Amino acid sequence: MRISIFGSGYVGLVQAAVFANVGHRVICTDVDADRVERLRQGQVPFVEPGLSEMVRQGVSEGLLTFTDNTQTAVQDSDYLFICVGTPAGDDGSADLRYVMSVADGIAEHINGRKIVINKSTVPVGTVDAVTARIQAGLDRSENHHPFEVCSNPEFLKEGSAVADAKSPDRIVIGAMSSDTIEEFRLMYAAFSRNHDKLVIMDPRSAELTKYAANAMLATKISFINEIANIAETVGADIEQVRRGIGSDPRIGYQFIYPGAGYGGSCFPKDVRALKHLAQSKGGHASILTAVHDTNQRQKNKLGERLMARIGANLTGKTIAVWGLAFKPNTDDMREAPSRFLLENIWSCGGQVRAFDPEAMASCKAIYGDRDDIVYVSSKDEALEGADCLVVCTEWKTFWSPDFDKIKATLRQPVIIDGRNLYDPRHLASMGLEYYGIGRGLSVTKC
Repeated sequence: MRISIFGSGYVGLVQAAVFANVGHRVICTDVDADRVERLRQGQVPFVEPGLSEMVRQGVSEGLLTFTDNTQTAVQDSDYLFICVGTPAGDDGSADLRYVMSVADGIAEHINGRKIVINKSTVPVGTVDAVTARIQAGLDRSENHHPFEVCSNPEFLKEGSAVADAKSPDRIVIGAMSSDTIEEFRLMYAAFSRNHDKLVIMDPRSAELTKYAANAMLATKISFINEIANIAETVGADIEQVRRGIGSDPRIGYQFIYPGAGYGGSCFPKDVRALKHLAQSKGGHASILTAVHDTNQRQKNKLGERLMARIGANLTGKTIAVWGLAFKPNTDDMREAPSRFLLENIWSCGGQVRAFDPEAMASCKAIYGDRDDIVYVSSKDEALEGADCLVVCTEWKTFWSPDFDKIKATLRQPVIIDGRNLYDPRHLASMGLEYYGIGRGLSVTKC
């Protein structure tokens, strides 16, 4: 099938590479000409395991091409995927300017029947709005080519996006035409070989499905963090509680890992957007408000714990920070808990020695050159001259460190673990002072 994808971010580039990998002919379009040229050379602008190799393979086989020419993308394909960003406004609403810009380009260059597929995360009713926008453009030019706008939301996780796209657990299709639905079945046939993964519904339901899924997962995270905070006050261990409730199949173990809060480009934005959508229609969003507020408080947890133990005045103090990305296997620091920690340390006069396997450049791009942060080349180097260690991201390289080295290197043998990677009893036996999230007596004493 002839497919064009508008947008070369996480969603668009991953979907383009995966479609090309199963034999579709894919044009990936971006307005940034420099980015397009780098992609033609196989240079992926962000970290995502397996993506660079798949992009280079698609390019070498002639199945994946890149362009900044909207006309080429529209006229040389039958299926047009909108995969552009929908950033949050100050009120939490989704900004659809990039979606509508793509719609305008489609209307300007359409040259035959097209199926327009919105994969961006958008408010309910966006399919209708895009349909109206394209139709208005066609009316102005007296162009009457047939088209249909559908919803096909993505459910990718940063750090495992390629694997998720290649082996999706469901493929949600919001479409009304039976012919179009059958075309989707052909498009996704390679991903549904062992069983039919397509979940067919109307476009508005598909749009809401994406928001509802992310909001539910965010709710689970905020819930377990709230229970973790209760565990701290009563001297219980949230890790034992987590195993106890996770063994109930109605709850399960996924997304009930307590920590320093969720970040990234999806959960924070989508919770706010769904809350705004509900309120704009005269509804209530009490649970979503609580989910968001709980998460914001949780992101300050590491800074609060650090100051409770080391002191509110961090002048002359140096803090080793392991992990900057909001999660492992990515360099993404959007709304990462580490940013709250860094800014709390700096506001109290402290210095930082930071290490992350992938996100150092991202951190430099956000904060620029600063005298109060040193980027080091290894986790061990981060410890040198530091008063304590704070773990922000659960990279596997942090899971089993040399605790004897940590104890010998730190000025004070203190570990603040924002991801509950370590066993408080084991660290206590080694003479290390340990503070986790919801780990009972390990945190109540500070």
